Amino acid sequence: MRVIAGTARRLKLKTLEGLDTRPTTDRIKETLFNMIAGGLPGCTFLDLFAGSGGIGIEALSRGAKRAVFVEKNPKAFACVKENLAHTKLSGQAETMQTDAFLALSRLAGSWRFDYIYLDPPYGKGLEKRVLACVADTGLLAEDGVIIIEAALDTAFDDVGELGYSLIKTKIYKTNKHIFLEKKGAPE
Repeated sequence: MRVIAGTARRLKLKTLEGLDTRPTTDRIKETLFNMIAGGLPGCTFLDLFAGSGGIGIEALSRGAKRAVFVEKNPKAFACVKENLAHTKLSGQAETMQTDAFLALSRLAGSWRFDYIYLDPPYGKGLEKRVLACVADTGLLAEDGVIIIEAALDTAFDDVGELGYSLIKTKIYKTNKHIFLEKKGAPE
């Protein structure tokens, strides 16, 4: 895995061995960042369930002003810290080794994110719990976007009940990205 573009372009990133994390492939990462490229310069970015930190690091490399990385697994968290140091992006990053829900409550009131990216473990229903939590915290900027990497069979029919509108869905071979905004957000 590597940084695809920006100030840290071509630098290799460490990942965990085994099945503890599912690093987003370079091809999927490139597609994702081509879709949001216009909104990255100067933005604030939250990388929940950060794994090795590859998504948040890519955002920083491409011009995000600040990024917060949240990862509970101690080995993955160490990997995030190593990758930030290796890419020389630590100065623009805040890292939290904690549960995603505890992190969201701690960040509430002091942060507003232009992008909230989450790639939780599949099949545990964490996506909807995070959406409900974010809706209650004010962490998403008025014109902010939530991006969820999820298994293909994860349904998002009820996001409207949580106060979100579906912007788009991008389907890959084994997973998908869902893009959401607050209902009534400016276009």
